Amino acid sequence: MTSAIAMTIIPDTSRKILQPATLLGASPSPGVGGDRPGISGAGHRPMDGPKPASVRVPSPEELEELARYSQRLESATPEEIITWAVERYFPRLTMATAFGPEGCVILSMLARIEPRVYVFNLDTGYQFQETLELRDRIAERYGIVVDFQRPELSVEEYERLNGGPVYKTDPDRCCFQRKIEVLHRVARGFDAWMSGIRRDQSPHRANAPIVGWDKKFGLVKISPLANWTRKQVWDRIVYENIPYNPLHDRGYTSIGCWPCTRPVLLGEDERAGRWSGTGKIECGLHTAD
Repeated sequence: MTSAIAMTIIPDTSRKILQPATLLGASPSPGVGGDRPGISGAGHRPMDGPKPASVRVPSPEELEELARYSQRLESATPEEIITWAVERYFPRLTMATAFGPEGCVILSMLARIEPRVYVFNLDTGYQFQETLELRDRIAERYGIVVDFQRPELSVEEYERLNGGPVYKTDPDRCCFQRKIEVLHRVARGFDAWMSGIRRDQSPHRANAPIVGWDKKFGLVKISPLANWTRKQVWDRIVYENIPYNPLHDRGYTSIGCWPCTRPVLLGEDERAGRWSGTGKIECGLHTAD
């Protein structure tokens, strides 16, 4: 199936994946080889999230080490980056996905490298039905069942408590309470997380490292597709027939919650359809503050 917005140049997937220890001289982090940390799954009441003061602060030496790894991985393929992350951090490595095209590409790679990595979706209760259905298609294709991590309050409880939809009156607070607080809770069980952000998506992401420290969540953050372009992502989707959200074929270039997402117009920025008319362009997961 060919996306209406996808390019058709076939990417080079023939490069051999290097073993990360050979690539960087990396050694696994403490805890590798143990059991997967316990995480509350879909339908379970989540544990109370940590307070900001409880977020771990890395040492200067750790930050320097991460910067060195990031620099060396600039020339690596996404598969090599994921392999390095798995060898160094698994099982205390996780991945968050909103089922965007980048996340779907990473999941296709993860299925070949280490399908046991815990993958979750921040289910705000406002996601498109097409997004929810993509989870099942991913599971059928790759055998990876993405866990839904939800806020403590349902949408109905949340809106009743706040006198209506918070996304209309304070979208920043809505994102914080329906996404950021949930990821804080999940982060307690892990040392590192992977995301699908790209540098060319927005000014806020332009300097995203391959490997860096996420001070908001107290985790190492790994972005295997940071230096890929949108075209490279869609090339891979087309070439491997990777499942993706059908809303992309209807003009939605970036997909979040249905009340705050619209199709983009010709010539608009890739993320122009998010929180349109508010001046807001990020939910806060990938910003420093």
